[in-house]
Amino acid sequence: NEETLRNYGFGGREDHKLQPYGTDVAKIQCFLSLCVFEDVLEVLEVRTFNREHEINKKEHHTDKYSNHKLIVRRGQPYHIQISFNRPYNPEKDTFWIEYLIGRYPQQAKGTYIKVQLVEKLQSKEWGAKITHSDGQFVALNIMPAANCVVGKFRMYIAISTPIGILRTRRNPATDTYILFNPWCTEDLVYLDDEKQRQEYVLNDLGVIFYGDPENIRSRSWNYGQFEEGVLDACLYVMDRAELDLSGRWNPLKISRVGSAMINAKDDEGVIVGSWSNVYDYGVAPSAWTGSVDILLEYHSSREPVRYGQCWVFAGVFNTFLRCLGIPARVVTNFCSAHDNDANLQMDVFVDENGKVDSKLTKDSIWNYHCWNEAWMSRPELPVGFGGWQAVDSTPQENSDGMYRCGPASVQAIKHGHVCFPFDTPFVFAEVNSDVVYSKAMQNGVKLVQHVDKTQIGRLIVTKEEGTDKMKIITEQYKFQEGTEEERLALETALMYGVKKSIPQDVTSTLEVNMDFVVEDPTLGSDFNVTITFQNNTQSRYTATSYLSGNIVFYTGVSKNEFKNHSFNVTLEPMKAQTVEVLIKSSEYMSQLLEQASLHFFVTARVNETQKILAQQKSVALKIPQLLLKVPGEKVVGKDMAVIVEFTNPLKEDLNNVWVRLDGPGLLKPTSKLFREVPRNSTLTWEEKCLPKRAGLRKLIASLNCDALRHVYGELDINIQSAV
Repeated sequence: NEETLRNYGFGGREDHKLQPYGTDVAKIQCFLSLCVFEDVLEVLEVRTFNREHEINKKEHHTDKYSNHKLIVRRGQPYHIQISFNRPYNPEKDTFWIEYLIGRYPQQAKGTYIKVQLVEKLQSKEWGAKITHSDGQFVALNIMPAANCVVGKFRMYIAISTPIGILRTRRNPATDTYILFNPWCTEDLVYLDDEKQRQEYVLNDLGVIFYGDPENIRSRSWNYGQFEEGVLDACLYVMDRAELDLSGRWNPLKISRVGSAMINAKDDEGVIVGSWSNVYDYGVAPSAWTGSVDILLEYHSSREPVRYGQCWVFAGVFNTFLRCLGIPARVVTNFCSAHDNDANLQMDVFVDENGKVDSKLTKDSIWNYHCWNEAWMSRPELPVGFGGWQAVDSTPQENSDGMYRCGPASVQAIKHGHVCFPFDTPFVFAEVNSDVVYSKAMQNGVKLVQHVDKTQIGRLIVTKEEGTDKMKIITEQYKFQEGTEEERLALETALMYGVKKSIPQDVTSTLEVNMDFVVEDPTLGSDFNVTITFQNNTQSRYTATSYLSGNIVFYTGVSKNEFKNHSFNVTLEPMKAQTVEVLIKSSEYMSQLLEQASLHFFVTARVNETQKILAQQKSVALKIPQLLLKVPGEKVVGKDMAVIVEFTNPLKEDLNNVWVRLDGPGLLKPTSKLFREVPRNSTLTWEEKCLPKRAGLRKLIASLNCDALRHVYGELDINIQSAV
């Protein structure tokens, strides 16, 4: 009967409904007689060795994934064992393995793979080799092609019989995830340094740097690419983008699609960006401690998660890339230019009295900006432009109809080859623009007063491999200012179409130089801004000077001015003159934005020459930290207490305070609301957890409320193995 045929999986369709030939009574009778009398080979069980302690996940570096399915990397063999109903006879029995992905698998698109038995496995193509046969048990090594589609495949064993193909039934337990393989020389993401593979693929914790060049801060981020559900969430991101399955073999396509999908600007992607300082309908960007909550919420709700800013986009994108097997890291560019018209110029205008003209000054310089780098070959480009590729998921500019950026070869950026895709001119401008200070005359004429060639892209950093220290990678993006190589890179970029205005010559030595430094301030404290003038001539000058202090978003956009101070200076010949301006906490505290960033413009007009001097700097106030403690023993499988403490340093009560706690391998991200934390009082929260893995782990916590954001704490702990 039909049910008997279904049980055998007879026929050619995956849902096991009978093919037309199955309706012929004579053929059905013949098939049943074969089953009874001719001892047809039948699969009883398929073992995939899919547990984290078994051979496949150990050899493929996938044993950390909290997923009971088989997870392997392409271009590298893995092991399965088939149990048949009788001993396998290679002289008369024929079988093969089939892998299918998607609703309509096709061999031509690489979504239906028929894996035949071969004598020798090759990483460039699919194949299966019998390694051992003992009675009814057959052990095989299966080689997935090094350029196969990445994703979740369904597996079947197919057996040839005299009248058709006998397939195993659909069995979710044998589903197989295939990922990119940085350990395989044939894979486009091959990385030849084991220390870098451990960091950029297998490390599920990272450090993201922020602040300003004079006061660099860091915060830990839980990438959590191995946590339960994250791999499926990352695959869902590609499904949501409707990326054709046949294109999912290519890390270039996946990273470009990812840069669009991580933001929700135009495609209902993962995270909604917000720079408004109002987060009533979601989580403030500064409150997130990692990517896991964000990706799992997006996967379960099918709706974008609120809210993110550049480091959140970069952190989640890093999880996406590493989870799929693409080596990736988060990069921070301090003093990052957003060059709207791509002319490599950030214009700052002052009026004839030396005050900044906010109506004319439209360009803004981000205190810092985070993006990602993904490691891959670029076979479509000339030799030498593979390796690290800049990819940015923060929605800034439209690229080919969507808000995305990259992959742009870092080598191409450095050497000025901005003709190479994708979005290389934009990234080149982010790290190479000049800041041009001009005096706007009442008659409309704009006179260039000063060109700062060193402020933009002055420091580019990432996390060092194997440690939490900062690694400076500025020289990977640009040559040192003033060198012959730097000039040649700029000329190359100009040749390939980058626009650059050539201002009048302002490089001659100035009669008077001006600079200023901001004291390293703590939130809620008074501090000084010290301005120094240097008269380089034998003449005596006077200067009318202005200091403007502004509350700014970290993107450089000003919210409002909190300080406007005018002063006159007399400059004696060949001498320096110093002026200190006191900044009181009462002037800035009530208007402060979440990153506690202040921006200072100092301008001066030398009265005798009418020359304008101008400098600008940003400073991030020091914010108090959370204290984490773990008293008692720290052993796998035993309850462990985590204590979070925070003392309110402000001269006001804190209301609706959210504290988040995270720790991969220790506990799932959790949060707690404290309705009120009075001034000078201490908040205490104790949370129990059950460590799952031995070794060095990290706890991460954040505190967030309207009056205080970007409050972090972390603690490294060593979990002992159970006796």
